Amino acid sequence: MGKFRDIWDRDKDGKNAEKRSFIRYAIVATALFFILVGFVNQNNIVRWVKAGAEIKRQDKLIEKYNKEIDQMDSQIHGLTSNKDSLERYARENFGFAEPGDDVYKVE
Repeated sequence: MGKFRDIWDRDKDGKNAEKRSFIRYAIVATALFFILVGFVNQNNIVRWVKAGAEIKRQDKLIEKYNKEIDQMDSQIHGLTSNKDSLERYARENFGFAEPGDDVYKVE
């Protein structure tokens, strides 16, 4: 860290004044470039990080919805292939009953 501070001290330039002046200029120009690219520009690093986080969130949602779709597909298959399961589903979820059944609804 000491050498980096010495670059800014003009009293220590001596014979290398031109070289040290160029190094100071290069450091400032590089810092400005990184600030411009990293934060000011439309296509900046902060935006990339936010987009990456959004992509991960969307991927998790896609995975969740695919699992739900698989569950629904298996439920549809079970309901269409077996009449007894369809009747039970209709009774449980829609309050259907066969003639002569007693229906008790508890909320």
